[in-house]
Amino acid sequence: MTEKILQVRNLCRYFDVDGGTVRAVDGVSFDIDAGSTYGLVGESGCGKSTLGRCILRLIEPTSGQVIYEGRDFLKLKGKELRRARSGMQMVFQDPAMSLDPKMRVGETLMEALAIHGTGTREERFGTALDLMLRLGFQKEHFFRFPHQFSGGQKQRIGLARALILRPKLIVCDEPVSALDVSVQAQIVNLLRDVQKSTGVAYLFITHNLSIVRYVSDWIGVMYLGRLVEEGPTEEIFGRYAHPYTEALLSAAAPPDPHVRTRRVTLNGEVPSPLSVHKGCVFASRCPRAQEQCTMARPELTSPDGSLLHRAACFYPLKH
Repeated sequence: MTEKILQVRNLCRYFDVDGGTVRAVDGVSFDIDAGSTYGLVGESGCGKSTLGRCILRLIEPTSGQVIYEGRDFLKLKGKELRRARSGMQMVFQDPAMSLDPKMRVGETLMEALAIHGTGTREERFGTALDLMLRLGFQKEHFFRFPHQFSGGQKQRIGLARALILRPKLIVCDEPVSALDVSVQAQIVNLLRDVQKSTGVAYLFITHNLSIVRYVSDWIGVMYLGRLVEEGPTEEIFGRYAHPYTEALLSAAAPPDPHVRTRRVTLNGEVPSPLSVHKGCVFASRCPRAQEQCTMARPELTSPDGSLLHRAACFYPLKH
C-alpha cells in the first residue's frame, strides 16, 4: 500500500473584506502519495496558491486539517513545528522576489541549514556547494548575488533552497510560469530528475495543462475555492466528468496544430467571490445546470464507480 505523505481534510481559508467574506479555499480535501506529483489546476483566482500556502502555514487556515506523516501539522507549535517545517518546502513563482538581493546565493542555502541547527559552518558550506554542483552550477556561482543569474538559474537556486533540508514534500507554486518556454522545459525535467533521485513528493500548482500532464501522477481541478474533479492524470485528460474540466481542457492548445478540437464556450458571469453559494459554484456558467444544481452542493463522487476518479457534479459527462 502506498504511503500517504500528505492528507488535506476539509481545508478552508476565509478572508473578511469590506462587503463580506471571500471564501478563497472552501472545504478542500485530497491526498498526496510519497514520491508522487499531485497537479493542481484551475483559472487565475480560483484559490490554488492560497491553498498551497495554507498547507505550509504561510497563511493560517480558517479550519480543517493538514495531516503530514500522520500528524496534524496545523496543531504543531514551537520546536515541533520547526522540525516538521524542514520536511515541507516551497518553490515560489517569482524566483527573483524569493531571493534576498543582498545575500550571496551560497549563504542563502547555508542559512536554511543554520536555522535548523544542521552541522558546523564548514559542513553547511560543503552541503550547499555539493547541492549547487548537482543542480548544474559551477563553484564560482556559490559566491554570486541573485542579480547575476538568469531567470532559469534563479529558479534552480530556489529549488536548491527547497531541497537543502531534504524535504519529503515540496509545494511548487507556478514554478515555471515566469520563464521562457525553453527554460520551462529545463526546470520541469530537473524537477522530475530530482524526484527520481530523492523520492520527494510535489504539489505542483499551475494553469499550464500541458506541463501538468507531463509531470503529474494525479490531478485536482479547482474552481472558486472548491475542488470540482480529481483523479489519475490520464483519467482527467481522457475521461473528464465535470463540465468545467471539459471547458478548461478545450481552451488549451492541442499538441498537434493540424488537429482541430472543439472549443467549449462558457456563458454567464463568473460569480462574485463574496457570494455564499447554496448550490454548485459552477452552476451560473454550466451548460448542463438544472434546478438541483442551484439548490444543493454536489460532493466529490465517482461518476463511473471508480474509487479513484471523482467529480463534484450531479450530471457528469459520459464517455
